[in-house]
Amino acid sequence: MSYGTETFMPQEGTFADKASADARGQFIVKTYTHLFGAILAFIAIEAALLASPLAEMMMQMLAVSRFSWFLVLGAFMGVSILANKWAHSDASVGKQYMGLGLYVFFEAVIFLPLMYMAIQFGPEGVIASAAIVTLVTFSGLTAIVFITRKNFSFLGPILGVAMLGAFGLMICSALFGFSLGIVFVVALIVVAAGVILYTTSNIIHTYCIGQHVAASLALFAAVALMFYYVLLLFMHRD
Repeated sequence: MSYGTETFMPQEGTFADKASADARGQFIVKTYTHLFGAILAFIAIEAALLASPLAEMMMQMLAVSRFSWFLVLGAFMGVSILANKWAHSDASVGKQYMGLGLYVFFEAVIFLPLMYMAIQFGPEGVIASAAIVTLVTFSGLTAIVFITRKNFSFLGPILGVAMLGAFGLMICSALFGFSLGIVFVVALIVVAAGVILYTTSNIIHTYCIGQHVAASLALFAAVALMFYYVLLLFMHRD
């Protein structure tokens, strides 16, 4: 998955923290408006996928081999790279939106098995509960960044190493058949919180005015990461 820990090279334009108050405000409003739109699109796509035969097909595919999921993740990583490249394109606004749309669609595909299991086997309201916890946590972390104006760019390398380590543990789990357990899930929720801090800080300090589509994609990736592991935690708990 793309976890929002990329180092973004500034395009031509003014950094958001160097822009006028009006320009900076418009950039932030556009970024979070696009984030909201991406979340709504994700919900609509997920609902459509859950109502399609694809959900059961994916579950059957994953049941055949424990390594099937890594093939899905590998494909998603490739798509993430392409989507981010398009979203950061300064050549075409249309291509930027194509990148955001592509990422949202494939994120919905990645969520499909977990959402299917939550609906079929999870307690009533588990998805809504995970969504509320994610929203509250995201709002709190966002407030911390905007109130303190602290630059959390130093978290980038730390988060990158943490995600590589987590992926390595997932591979070992698949190879040797051991369970990573609830502590691993909690650790990844902490990592996801760090990604939200890092990405929100980038919006203030790293992105340029006009890069609201790319910024919203990075934020959506961070929110999706948090929601995925909070939902997984609730499923483990119950």
